Amino acid sequence: MDNKNFYTCCFTGHRPKNLPWRYNEKGLKFFITKHKLKKIIKSVILSGYNHFITGMALGIDILCAEIVLQYKNKYPHILLECAIPCKNQTQKWGKDSIKRYNKIFQSADKITYVSNSNYYNGCMQKRNKYMVDNSDLIIAVFNGNSGGTKQTIDYAKSKNINIKIIEL
Repeated sequence: MDNKNFYTCCFTGHRPKNLPWRYNEKGLKFFITKHKLKKIIKSVILSGYNHFITGMALGIDILCAEIVLQYKNKYPHILLECAIPCKNQTQKWGKDSIKRYNKIFQSADKITYVSNSNYYNGCMQKRNKYMVDNSDLIIAVFNGNSGGTKQTIDYAKSKNINIKIIEL
């Protein structure tokens, strides 16, 4: 593969409160969704995608980042970029979630602060726009409800970006 040609993929999906398994990552629904994500991510790597962007939110963003980092062992040419929406993204998170975040953050190939300030209304949307504007493909885990994931999918559609959706 020619590493001069970078094809970029970003992820969008729900926070734990809007996922069928919520914070319980031991159930069948979680396992099935993770398996689907692993299969899709591997297929896009094999089709030439080598730059992945995660928004580092709890839920799907963190899960996808962890999967990409696992695949880096087998495909060392792939890159993980963390698109951070604000300086204090983890401020209200629990200790275990912050530990997962920090592990990904430290293993990432690139960190992009979409905003250099603390949280403000609209910083997550700005982060999502950055990810879509810099991607050739979106992988979405979507339950059909309105919110940030739907807005990101709709924005990607308006930009004619390819989207692979795992429906919940």
